[in-house]
This record gives sequence, C-alpha cells and structure tokens, in this order.
Amino acid sequence: MRQKNMNIIKLLSVSMCFLAASSYAADKVDPSSVRGIVDAAIQPLIEKNNVPGIAVAVTVDGKNYFYNYGVASKETQHPITSETLFEIGSLSKTFTATLATYAQLNGNLSLSDSPAKYFPYLRDSKFGKVSLINLGTHTPGGFPVQVPDEIGNTDQLLDYLKLWKPAYAAGTQRSYSNVSIGMLGMITAKSMHVSFDDAIEKKLFPELGMKHSYINVPTDRLKDYAQGYTKKDAPIRMNKGILGSEAYGIKSSTIDMIRFIDANMQTIKLDQKLQKAITDTHTGYYKSGEITQDLIWEQYAYPVELNDCWQVMPTRWLPRVIRQPD
Repeated sequence: MRQKNMNIIKLLSVSMCFLAASSYAADKVDPSSVRGIVDAAIQPLIEKNNVPGIAVAVTVDGKNYFYNYGVASKETQHPITSETLFEIGSLSKTFTATLATYAQLNGNLSLSDSPAKYFPYLRDSKFGKVSLINLGTHTPGGFPVQVPDEIGNTDQLLDYLKLWKPAYAAGTQRSYSNVSIGMLGMITAKSMHVSFDDAIEKKLFPELGMKHSYINVPTDRLKDYAQGYTKKDAPIRMNKGILGSEAYGIKSSTIDMIRFIDANMQTIKLDQKLQKAITDTHTGYYKSGEITQDLIWEQYAYPVELNDCWQVMPTRWLPRVIRQPD
C-alpha cells in the first residue's frame, strides 16, 4: 500500500469469492483510466482460472466505480451486476468485530468481560476466564481453525468449551480460529438480547447503509446469489455449521462492500457512534511477527508492499508468539 490514504480494489469471484486487494495512490490515478487498470488485472485472471464472473468495486478520491464481468451462474447465465451477492467468507469476521465494538459503545458489553459472564455454565472452565479481546484477536490459547465436525448445536459447543484445555496462556500466542471469533459473535448477540443473524441483518447492516447484504439470502434475491464451483466445476455452496454466521456467513455485493471499505477509511459520513465502533476495531492489541493484531483487522508497518502481506498469509494459520505493541 503505497499511501496511507489508499484506494482499494476488491475482487469477488463466483468461484473464489474474494481473490485479491490492490491499491493505488489517489494522486497517481486518473479516474478515466480506472477501467483500463481493472481490465488489465481482471481479464487475464478470468482467462487463466476460467472464472465465470467477477464483480469489481474501486474507490478513488471518495468516488466509487463498478465493473462487472461474466455471469453469476453457468446454469442460469444470470449476468454479474454490482448487486450480485457473493459469499465473502472470513471477511464476515470484520463485521462480527464491528458489532462487538458497537455493543460495547451501547453499554451491552465490555471487551474486558469474560465468556462466563454471558454463559454461566462456563464459569469454572478455562475458556470462561479468557477475555472477549482474546476472542477477537485469535489469542484465547489455541483452538482448531474450524469447529470440530461432531459439534452440531449450541449445547454441544458449550460442552466442548467447558472441557477445552488451552495449549498456552491467553494473550501469549496467536492462533487463527473460527471458534474464538464465532464465540465473540455469539456472546455479542446474547448481550444484545437478539440472535446474531438479526443483530447483523436488522441492526448493523441498516446502520451502515448496506442494502444488499445478508446472512440468510431472501427467496427473491436468490437469483442474484453467485454460484460457487469446486475445482471439478461442480456447483457448491458454503456449509453453514455452528458459528458459521459469526465467522464466515455473510453474503454481500460490491456496492455494499465498497461502502464498508469507505466507512473503514472514514471517507463517508456515518453516525458518530457507529464510526467510532468501526475505528475501535482498528486498535492494535498484540504483535505477531510482521502483524499488529487488531480486532480481526491487521496492521503492517508503513510502507509495505502488497506482496509482503500475502507472503505472511500461510503463517496466519499457525500459533505465533506475540507481544504487546509498542
């Protein structure tokens, strides 16, 4: 990212969902040339990977541009538009973090709370004593990336958490997991006395002005729901298991995702409390190698090249010793 006030291109594919992010310095980009830049990046990608369709949104100097390629489904041949819905995968975690900071500002919870405050069943367990900050920073003590397959409901999940033994002390190592961020989402919704799906769909999305985003895609929007495909070209959808909504369950569009990016860059006007909640997710809590770990978001020392960020990605799935940021 060559400039702090960066402009981000988001690439969403029917087969890969979220492919890449590129940035260009605003003072070096002529808006009239954006189409050529996007075409040069996307068209070879489509040809190389046989991608059925991609939607692109670009923000330059506070103005958004949208470019759409191909179809949302090979079967229906429905064209990609800026309202096409994509499974955004783990980008959903940034919304879970935002919901948690928003709940804190509204007095529903404190990030210094422990899970046992909201689930007394966990009171005498190791998990019950970690902090919500640990859950939002991948630092509770070591969980598998995914919820174990044998867990199919909340009662089984709580039983698993009650018996869980940490591999290391909370706050000492970073280990990426859907379990920890998923539990932050579940606890946040419980503190708000609503389901997580309702908290996101009926509270956070409307507050953000996101009108084309869902956890549960309505029947009348299914035609706009981009179809995923396996490596063997078989249709596939995301498997929504326990904590799926909280960790990876959002379906969104480029028109909404670029708005969320703009909100995080503070280039649009939002309710003051909501903007603070977004900003609070960018607070650095721990250092892990090149990464400063925020609430799900990550920071890298400026200046940084995009390739440097991608090079550390394989290590994000492994436990890493951390320290408090300077």
